[in-house]
Amino acid sequence: MSSLRLQTLPDDGADHGARDAAGAAQLRLALAVARIVEAPLREIAAALSDAVALALPHRALVILTEDCTGRPQKKAGDPAITERVTVLEMDAIRRRLRDGEEIATATLAGGEQQVRAWEAATGAVLALCDPGAAEGPSVRETVQAVWEITATCIRRQVAGASPADLVDSNAVSRERVRVTTELTERHATDLESLLAVLRSRDLDDRRTRTAATELASSALVRTRTANDVMMALSEEPVVGAFSRLRTDLRPLTQYGRLDVQFIEPPAEGRALPGEIAYAARSIVRSAVLAMNEQEDITRVRVQWDCDGRNLLINIRDDGPGRLDAGTPGLHQAQANVAALGGAVGVKRVPGWGTELDVTLPIDAPRAGAAGEWDLAPRELEVLRLVVRGRKNRQIAEELFISENTVKFHLTQIYRKLGVGSRSAAAAAAAAGGLA
Repeated sequence: MSSLRLQTLPDDGADHGARDAAGAAQLRLALAVARIVEAPLREIAAALSDAVALALPHRALVILTEDCTGRPQKKAGDPAITERVTVLEMDAIRRRLRDGEEIATATLAGGEQQVRAWEAATGAVLALCDPGAAEGPSVRETVQAVWEITATCIRRQVAGASPADLVDSNAVSRERVRVTTELTERHATDLESLLAVLRSRDLDDRRTRTAATELASSALVRTRTANDVMMALSEEPVVGAFSRLRTDLRPLTQYGRLDVQFIEPPAEGRALPGEIAYAARSIVRSAVLAMNEQEDITRVRVQWDCDGRNLLINIRDDGPGRLDAGTPGLHQAQANVAALGGAVGVKRVPGWGTELDVTLPIDAPRAGAAGEWDLAPRELEVLRLVVRGRKNRQIAEELFISENTVKFHLTQIYRKLGVGSRSAAAAAAAAGGLA
């Protein structure tokens, strides 16, 4: 990760007032970065915008990250920009950055805008619309450093997402709808342009064929590019997802004592929805890190497979065989599996090791609408608070009831929803549209 580099004034002959001002600026930036680190995902773009504005004022800020496949864009600033900017526009900026282009202008929110852009080590892209004119090497380095910190925070928060967050991301994605809509509109425009050329009486046959060919070729390139972006947001080949897992766990093998063995999934396996691929990697990471905390462990084997309907994950270690469902890392992994309608089996043999078998449905479970569960009004209130992550004590305080009454309502909710745990109830409720 880049470190913050702030320009300081030399001591020799330096004006004390100028040095005090520089110190105050450093403190403001440090506090702004602290707010980024503490901000939840929904507020992280605004926190980043506040921090960046200290070095580079701007009209709007837009983030594109594939870590959050359900909501890949995070925005702050002028609604005229943030409400109209599209994933395809941000992807075009990303491709230009990767081609080594220094970006000064770009299409954003449907129009040509003054833009500055940065890419983080995670692959996430930051774009500032109408940035201030006072930009130099030190300012660009400062923005890059703050952006690297923010991108890392986004990745870590997604990795630690709650079960309800995973289900919400899996159940709906406004960005995918926007990409599909934009792709459809572009396709319609291209067809109308092609028809206009074919119907034109001002062109002879040769010129008509040439113009039609150029239009069709350009439209095909745009369509394929947009389709690639949409697929990247919605699906990931199982082999590619597994390869990213190997990259995530590489530090354990490079700098630690643990030998992680990877058994590749079949290349012809079904593509995984983005949220399932990310959740699978998160589940494996949590389990492997929990196993690595044991003494006398030297090897972990990770295997993925696909039966067409489920992603099958097997994780086995050669440790003392004392892990169970209550182990912190395994508990989080099990909660994420339950949120996605999956199942976990834990086998342990003292002296031989622990084995986890995980089954993750590739397709999101079809949940009934909230109205079909026949929940009483108070049960609905309790369930909404469960979806929001409230504990029994917090629910009791908010609804002015006892914790025993909360437990009674939860028992009735589990029975009516046909689930056996709090995380499964939250998952079913979120997927059924109860927020």
